[in-house]
Amino acid sequence: MLSWATMRKGMAWLALAVLAGRLNAAERRFDFSNAPTNAAPPGCTSTLSGEGKPGDWRVLLDEVPLEPNALDIAMGELTNSVTVATGPRMALKSVVGQLARDTTANHYPMLMLGNEQYGDFTFTTRFKIVDGVMEQMAGVAFRVQDENNFYVVRANVLSGTFYFYKVEKGQHAPPIGNNVKFATREWHELTVQCEGTEIRLKLDGQDAMPTLNDPTFSAGRIALWTKSDSVSYFTDARVDYTPKVNFAQQLVDDTLKEYPRLLGLQVFVAAATPAGTRMIASADGKGIGDAGSATEADVIKRGVNYYRKDSKMVVVTMPLSDRNGDPAAAVRVMLEPLLGQTEENARIRALPIIRTMQQRMAAVRSLTE
Repeated sequence: MLSWATMRKGMAWLALAVLAGRLNAAERRFDFSNAPTNAAPPGCTSTLSGEGKPGDWRVLLDEVPLEPNALDIAMGELTNSVTVATGPRMALKSVVGQLARDTTANHYPMLMLGNEQYGDFTFTTRFKIVDGVMEQMAGVAFRVQDENNFYVVRANVLSGTFYFYKVEKGQHAPPIGNNVKFATREWHELTVQCEGTEIRLKLDGQDAMPTLNDPTFSAGRIALWTKSDSVSYFTDARVDYTPKVNFAQQLVDDTLKEYPRLLGLQVFVAAATPAGTRMIASADGKGIGDAGSATEADVIKRGVNYYRKDSKMVVVTMPLSDRNGDPAAAVRVMLEPLLGQTEENARIRALPIIRTMQQRMAAVRSLTE
C-alpha cells in the first residue's frame, strides 16, 4: 500500500500537471474587480433579443463563496481550507448584475462578453437569481451570431427548470432539459462546453442533461442572458478555448510571408456596425472585431480604391472580390512610402498583393470560416 506521503506527492504532481496543461490552452477571464461599481462593465456590450428596452447591466459588490484552489482539491485539503461547519467561506467581490425590470414577456437582455467568436470552448460562470415578479431567470447565450440567432441555456426559479434551446431567426425551438429546484439568492455554477457539433452542459459540476448535438452554429460570441424583469448576478466568468484562425486571418498570415516588407495588412467585411464594416483579420492580430470606417464600407459597396499617405506610411484600401467579381471585402494594404510616391504607383504596388489574396478567395462566407 502506498504511504500517505507518497500519495500526497503524487497528487501534488497531478495538480501541477493539470495546471501546466491549462497553460497550453488559451484562456480569457472576465474580471471586473478594477471596474467602478454601479457602472456598465467595460469591454462588454448590452443588447436585446426580443422586445422592450435593453437591459441595465452594472458592476456591483456582492458576497460570493470562495472558489476552491486546484491544489487544495488534489491534495485532499478542501474540507479544511475552504469549508467550515456553517458552509463555504464568503468574500465580497465584483459581480455583474442585470437590474432592469422590464416586464415585457418577450424581453431577453443580453450582455456580450467582448467581440471574440469562439468555436470549441469551455465557458464557466457563477450566477445568482436575485429577484423578479414576472420571471426569475439567468443563463448564458453562446455561439451568438446576432440577437436573433444563438443557443441559450438558462435556469428558472419560478418553474423549477433548467433548459437549453436554440433561437434561429428570432424563433425559439422547443426546449430541452430537466426539472431542477432553484432558490433565489443562491450561487450556482454553470458550464457550457462545445466541441464541434456537440454541446455539454453542467450545473454545479454535474452533467445537467445528456450530450446535445446541433450543427446550426459552429462559432459565435458568448453573452450573459436574462428574461423579462429578472434581476440576476454573474461572476467568475471565464472561457478556455482553442484559438480559431479564420480563413481571412490565414490569408493575411500567408500573404505576409510572401510580402514580408509590408507594414500592415487588414481585412474588413460588411457588418451591422455604425460604419457598416468590421475588421476580421490583421497583421498583428489587433483590432479584430472593431468597426471599420466609411472608407471600407464604400470600397465594398462600390468597388473603388482609396489612397492615404503620411510621412511614415502609405495606405491603399482596395476591394477583395469573390469568384463572381463582386466586392466581398475591403483590404487595407500598408506600405513604406517611396521617394516621389504617388497614388498611382502605390496602387500598382498594392495590386499584386490583392491578386495574391484573391486567387484563394471563393466567397465572402469563406473569409470568416
